[in-house]
Amino acid sequence: MAPLRFSANVSWLFPELPGLPARLRAAGSSGFEAAEVAWPYVEPPEALARAAQEAGLQLVLINTPPGDREAGEMGLGAVPGRQAAFREGLEQAVLYAKALGCPRIHLMAGRVPRGADRAAVRGEMETVFLENLRHAAGVLARENLVGLLEPINTRITDPQYFLDSPQQAAAILQKVGRPNLQLQMDIFHWQIMDGNLTGNIREFLPIVGHVQVAQVPGRGDPGSPGELNFPYLFQLLEDEGYKGFVGCEYQPQGDTVEGLSWLRSYWDRRGRSQAGQ
Repeated sequence: MAPLRFSANVSWLFPELPGLPARLRAAGSSGFEAAEVAWPYVEPPEALARAAQEAGLQLVLINTPPGDREAGEMGLGAVPGRQAAFREGLEQAVLYAKALGCPRIHLMAGRVPRGADRAAVRGEMETVFLENLRHAAGVLARENLVGLLEPINTRITDPQYFLDSPQQAAAILQKVGRPNLQLQMDIFHWQIMDGNLTGNIREFLPIVGHVQVAQVPGRGDPGSPGELNFPYLFQLLEDEGYKGFVGCEYQPQGDTVEGLSWLRSYWDRRGRSQAGQ
């Protein structure tokens, strides 16, 4: 069984450093070989590509633009009336993905509109999402890119987010039926919404294109105290044959590098050498 491959989410890690290029360099010097960025759009793509190359990093994931964050938007894929803005954001994401050599784009579903009843608008939002996803699948296929759907928990993180369970996401993926659309499994969100991680990982892993990790409930690193037994979960992913990346999307408690002791322990256990160590 091959060891897992980890990517540094530099939108979360190394918050003590200003700017994405500096964080990419820090990720490379900390031993990472891959990185992901939630929203890279504050930097020119050429500058990010250069920083990643100098750091010896492969960029493996970005998100579509969130929309108007001041108006409370957090993605547009399922938001009625925002189809044109979603498609414009998708084009921007594709431009960045191509410049960065990044093969995956998280297609953010977005939030239930303010004041709307979730149950009342669920059908309309799913219809919009399906329409946008079919369009996105075609756009991404032309560029040999993969689109990902990520459920985000509505109990703690984002009560208004439309897509909040692996079951909902898997059903939508089945309805769209495009092979270049896959599931993004953030173990933090899955534990909060449903638990049953062993069963859900085994059931849904065949359609998972990317994994992310953080401890529950505080969203700290996998070595911090909490509900999840990460050595067990990492072994489970290995045993189930997961070949993709595991994104470190957590809130460091103190210095990021010192907080990577859990990852260095994993690398030591699996015989992986660490750059910069």
